Amino acid sequence: MASGVDRLTQVMDRLRSPGGCPWDAEQTHESLVRFAIEETYEFADAVESGSRTEMREELGDVLMQVVFHSRIAQESADEPFDLDDVANTCADKLIERHPHVFGDTTVADAAEVRERWDQIKARTQSRESTMDGVPVALPALARAQKMLSRATRAGLDVRDPAGVGIGQQLFALVARAQAEGVDAETELRAATRAYEEAARAAEIQRLGEAASADASVTQGSPS
Repeated sequence: MASGVDRLTQVMDRLRSPGGCPWDAEQTHESLVRFAIEETYEFADAVESGSRTEMREELGDVLMQVVFHSRIAQESADEPFDLDDVANTCADKLIERHPHVFGDTTVADAAEVRERWDQIKARTQSRESTMDGVPVALPALARAQKMLSRATRAGLDVRDPAGVGIGQQLFALVARAQAEGVDAETELRAATRAYEEAARAAEIQRLGEAASADASVTQGSPS
């Protein structure tokens, strides 16, 4: 008897193949993106509601998106990959980023695990900035928080002219924006972009100062 994942893959193959579903057959990665985002939010809602039944159903919908995209990718003439490739890539990444579990590295606590995760991620993905890799398409609030989190973990001293606000304060700001005819989402995106630029500038300044310090030490050392 096929496992649940195998059965789902077979169902998707049937839907996508000739004689299957016309709607499923014409979908592309681009046409499905919005559904992947929606299903993720619906799963988050289910988690917040605490309903185990809804969690199982919505998580299944998220999995369906992974299987659907993998089935479409399998048909690519240039760079095909399938669900096994996706799963193996994910497994390889987890092993690589957990040397304290799959290797000889030791860690003191969860905070050190996160720090090492960031270091390994930065090295393997060849990112030039801490700010790289934060999706522009994230909702403004989520993107702002992601930027702040990245800057904090990187130890960047970035002046935040917006200050700090939560809950009712955020709602009050949105209400004010509405009353003044200002699009709050657009304004927050603009503020986040400005923060990102300031964070990148702080990174460059820190690297420059470190390089200058190294140069001074080298020049001052005896020949």
